[in-house]
Amino acid sequence: MHVKKGDTVKVISGKDKGKQGVILEAYPTKGRVLVEGINMVKKHAKPSQANPQGGIINMEAPLASSNVMPIDPKTGEPTRVGYKVENGKKVRIAKKSGEVLDK
Repeated sequence: MHVKKGDTVKVISGKDKGKQGVILEAYPTKGRVLVEGINMVKKHAKPSQANPQGGIINMEAPLASSNVMPIDPKTGEPTRVGYKVENGKKVRIAKKSGEVLDK
């Protein structure tokens, strides 16, 4: 996958198009990502120890990873991802600026 947990991404299609958020979880086998504050859905929850009241809660739902693009650290714009080998390690780079995306 071109994005991973902790990346800041911009949504490029769907109901939340144009919004930015941080990836909370990535599901590579399903090709989906969970982005903070994006694709919010209402879920009916039974009372439990964690949520004694129960009721309707708002939570993020996963969206297709193809609908998000990582943010270029230099320009702050969405960018495609390239790969390069530096010091024997494969790193992800932003195609727009050439900046390294991995921390």
